[in-house]
Amino acid sequence: METHSRFIETNGIRMHCVEAGEGPLVVLLHGFPESWYSWRHQLGALADAGFHAVAPDLRGYGQTDRPEALEAYDIFQLTGDVVRLVRALGEESAVIVGHDWGALVTAYTALLRPDMFRAVALLSVPYSPRGRVKPTEWEQQKYPGKIFYQATLRSPGSDAFLMSDVRMSLWRGLYSLSGEAEEADRWSPVRDPAVRTSPLVPKMPSWLTEHDLDFLEAEYKRAGFTGGLNYYRNMDRNWTLTPFLDGAKIIQPTLFIAGDRDPVIEFTHPAYERLATNIPNLKNSVLLPGVGHWTQQERPQEVNGLLIEFLQALK
Repeated sequence: METHSRFIETNGIRMHCVEAGEGPLVVLLHGFPESWYSWRHQLGALADAGFHAVAPDLRGYGQTDRPEALEAYDIFQLTGDVVRLVRALGEESAVIVGHDWGALVTAYTALLRPDMFRAVALLSVPYSPRGRVKPTEWEQQKYPGKIFYQATLRSPGSDAFLMSDVRMSLWRGLYSLSGEAEEADRWSPVRDPAVRTSPLVPKMPSWLTEHDLDFLEAEYKRAGFTGGLNYYRNMDRNWTLTPFLDGAKIIQPTLFIAGDRDPVIEFTHPAYERLATNIPNLKNSVLLPGVGHWTQQERPQEVNGLLIEFLQALK
């Protein structure tokens, strides 16, 4: 199935999307450091199954606008982009699917607009209601004396560091968080500030090609990393702005998919264990064996099958 690229005015920005097919709308939200391209294996499969699949470059990524203000990346702007995207596509409702940061945006969007988003699929990041303390305090309580990866990404120098070798920055992340990373190379969410380690020399996972890296490298050389990093820099702000979501549950029919070798599942395991409590209408929860963080890229056929089965059951 052929895909098409287009630009849509939404929530005060110009958003780039890639789409395929006709039928009920399915919106696919990517994570960091990715783009619409992380859904390249899903767009055609969903279209062939009778759905209108749309994968945008989120605010700050790829060919979508990149506002300068830090506050332009808070959760109300991110969810507003998705709501206006659906409206601009001429639809009243949609199924929303998200991976990594896209899963967080998906969860908030589902909570804030249950009238518009009739079903939800979350990949890699399990939903957890708003905590009792802001994220930076949680980090300090959970990992005293350590540096949590999100603190590194929030730091002022992270943009320049990642841009110093764009291809290697992307390659290291894609390899070290994948299910094919050797044990010594596996990404860890925390580091000891007193321990110096040698830079990882990545290998090429079987699901990734030089062409894929070429595409991502070109996207990040054009757009930079700042937009995506600003999502992390707004996490405390998001917490402060949303006290009304304390204990909120996702009520829509929901699918969860992750890999059993995903390091994110390891540090979010309490949320994973409570998925059925926090999502009372959880239809299916699947851990794919041997899969790391890049769920839909590492095992596209299985993910496509699970998504299509879930979507068809909604009709």
